[in-house]
Amino acid sequence: MSKHSLVCGVLAHLLAPLGTAEERPADTLRAGAAAAEIEADDSMNIGGGILPFRVNGQEGKLRAVAVVLEKPGSADKSEKLAIVACDVLFVTRDLIDPVVEEITQTCGIPAAHILINATHTHHAPSTGTVHGYPREEVFCRNMQKAIVRVVKKADAQLKDGECRFFFRLGEESSVGQNSRVLLKDNTIFWTGAHEDFVRPTGPFDPELPVLAFRSLKDNKLRALLFNHSTHTIGTRKGAVRSPSFYGLAAQELESELGGTVCFLEGASGSTHNLLLKTDEMVIRIKNAVREALDAAEPRPVPRLVGLKRRFTFKVRTFDEAREDESVSSYCKKRIPAHADTTIEVFRKQRKVLAPQQGQERATWLQALVIGDVAFVGVPAELFTKLGQEIKRRSPYRYTYVAELANDWIGYLPDRKAFELGGYQTWTGLHSYAAPGTGEAIVAEAVKMLHELHDRQR
Repeated sequence: MSKHSLVCGVLAHLLAPLGTAEERPADTLRAGAAAAEIEADDSMNIGGGILPFRVNGQEGKLRAVAVVLEKPGSADKSEKLAIVACDVLFVTRDLIDPVVEEITQTCGIPAAHILINATHTHHAPSTGTVHGYPREEVFCRNMQKAIVRVVKKADAQLKDGECRFFFRLGEESSVGQNSRVLLKDNTIFWTGAHEDFVRPTGPFDPELPVLAFRSLKDNKLRALLFNHSTHTIGTRKGAVRSPSFYGLAAQELESELGGTVCFLEGASGSTHNLLLKTDEMVIRIKNAVREALDAAEPRPVPRLVGLKRRFTFKVRTFDEAREDESVSSYCKKRIPAHADTTIEVFRKQRKVLAPQQGQERATWLQALVIGDVAFVGVPAELFTKLGQEIKRRSPYRYTYVAELANDWIGYLPDRKAFELGGYQTWTGLHSYAAPGTGEAIVAEAVKMLHELHDRQR
């Protein structure tokens, strides 16, 4: 063969289009992503506080963001899943179940493969009755419509969305800390005066995984997912609607990197930022995401698999006098100016819950796997200790929690936290599951992960 013929043959091979799905690299799949604003206005009460309040104006956008993935196969064996994040405090089954059904019917994505997560911003209109106010129904309908719209748009991109999957486990250890701090009077910090800190009573999880999907055509970023575990609280401009620091970071990264950026809230029921301004949190999160993205490497995606399972639990039984004393003594000492109104809110909540003690409730647990990266969807504000336990016991090296997924059943503390007490354990609409529910969810989630792992093998 002549030198000219050899060169031409090599060039022809390099320039030839990729073959069928079966001939693609193992890290190849199709990806589509989209975002849409959830409409809100100044007339709506904001979720996340004890009493109702409204704000003037907004910074950034309150969004629904969807990433839809597909592993091509034969016509009846193509695997799809959808991950959605909404800039709201939480989502509930009565709002999300109909949305999942519509997505399944219109996009052909199995319900078990659809995860809808709340970013837990405390600066969006209320999506549920948690303390002293109801949810904003118009905003909830706007959220439902936005979710369906973005999933349909992302799904429509799959036909032209061949991508490679890149992954890196990053870290951000300074944005947030365990906020259930022991005080000198042996109570657990919630809010108010706190000069008498003694020590944290639980862990902080610094892990920040980054999942990136780059186009096969030009290597441009098509979609990026990241996960971190701190309460989503803080605005730049004061009393305004805001996606808070995670959402602001995601939107700025989009403009800087291209593609669509989606944040999933981790197990942060016991973790808050106590020190930093919002601007600084945004910078630190962006830097951590960028650093992980720069180091991300392609990973194989042999399959996309998922499970969604009904999980039952019980409403706790409680001693009214003891509960009232716990709330009253803390509030009178730490927030005297707001003590009476706050105490009354919790009393009214316990009156609602009193006849429901011991009742059984049902919710969803979910597990999704992208290659060897697993996400567990938990319908609660899960304590970080429990989230880390899921990670330790998972058969997948890379396992992460997406809390506030598909439903909301309030705070889920571990048993030790119940013994210590504090706001997250006080009985109310924000925390009503029986002690041990968190550990039971961990056990069931680990069981589901093992089932998926065995199925993949």
